[in-house]
Amino acid sequence: MKPKVYQFFLALFAAFGSFLYGYDLGVIASVVASDSFVDKFLSVDSSTRSGTVVALFTAGAFFGAFAAGFTDPLGRRGTLVLGAVLFVIGGVLQTAAEVIAMLLGLQILPALGLAICAMLLPESPRWLVDHDQSEKALQTLAKLHANGNVEDPYVQAEFEIITAQILDEHENAAKSFKELFKDRANSRRIITACVCQASAQMTGVSAFQYFSPTIFDQMGISAGRTLLYQGFNSIIGELAQFIFFFLIDRVGRRPLQIWGNLACCAALVIGAALLAEFPPSTTDNLGAQWAFIVASTWVFNFCFCASGTMSWIIPAEIFNTATRTRGVSIATMVSFAFNTLIGQVTPIAMAKVGWKFYLLFIVCDITNALWFYLFLPETKGLKLEAMDDLFANSPWVVVGSKWKPGIEADVNRLAEKKTHLAEYHYDRTEVASKAAEPT
Repeated sequence: MKPKVYQFFLALFAAFGSFLYGYDLGVIASVVASDSFVDKFLSVDSSTRSGTVVALFTAGAFFGAFAAGFTDPLGRRGTLVLGAVLFVIGGVLQTAAEVIAMLLGLQILPALGLAICAMLLPESPRWLVDHDQSEKALQTLAKLHANGNVEDPYVQAEFEIITAQILDEHENAAKSFKELFKDRANSRRIITACVCQASAQMTGVSAFQYFSPTIFDQMGISAGRTLLYQGFNSIIGELAQFIFFFLIDRVGRRPLQIWGNLACCAALVIGAALLAEFPPSTTDNLGAQWAFIVASTWVFNFCFCASGTMSWIIPAEIFNTATRTRGVSIATMVSFAFNTLIGQVTPIAMAKVGWKFYLLFIVCDITNALWFYLFLPETKGLKLEAMDDLFANSPWVVVGSKWKPGIEADVNRLAEKKTHLAEYHYDRTEVASKAAEPT
């Protein structure tokens, strides 16, 4: 299998874990709005109770993200398997619940799929080097980049850079969460990762995902039609992710974050204007309903995929080996903290202030774009080892900065040097063999 194809399938298998969270995320809106659930649980104080149900879902994810910071001894593959097993247990408990429909049992399937796929994944080369398994790390790098050739100059250069980086990190490794804030580079990483996660939630996407039937009801759109439109919305999301998959490394992280938030802002402005102009008690305008569906749901979701995807990619790529597990854990906790807050507040706010609740997300989209424009460094094309140099030495305000990390050039020079050295030895061997031939 070609290295590029192999890398693609590894990323695909690892991303399979998204199905676990995505299934619950997709189902919860319809469950909370279903007649049987409303009759059983939401007959009294429905706004507060529906918010609490959603908030408990994301609160569980918050504590799961906290626990992830202590799973480094298991390795990346072991952590995936553990998460899948716990998800299966949760799926069994939900399926056996008195009120939850048997449909929820389907969430066990992606969890089982993840557990199986995780067993086929190689362990992270950086984790292997970090745990004194250098030979396995070199073999994994060779399979990833050179069809298993451990003597490939690029593989050797990559291995040496990783080894040197980890040896340096062992001297300054984060023994606790507070050490993530001990220097400029780590503090800046944490701030960047947390802002990326918090900003994604404050676009308003979670409010739509969890309470779309409630929001659509304010435009006079029935619950049955809402689920149909949300299904189409999911298809749009998949299409958007496919498109942005090819743009991430071409356009860069900063433009997608900036323009994605501004586009979300424009979509919400249209939605808020329609809700203000056509209140729930008077909404019978089919044109206004369709405009709301297209702008505030479909267009918004498409634009969010530009910035929302970055909220997961950027935290995962900016931390070094010593800080990655705890750093990503903190960023993910921030995401679910904001998720929980929005889940609890949204139904109450929509019932109390209606369309004015949109103003919060409109302002946040603008401030998000401004923050990314001023402070988010571009990480497109940088290796993980180059991130230390970037976050330690580049200016905080990145607008107008022409600073470039030096380590990337060092990696390329080392690989080039090894190639030249190999060619030199080959040439000398060939000359020597010809000289030894009888004349």
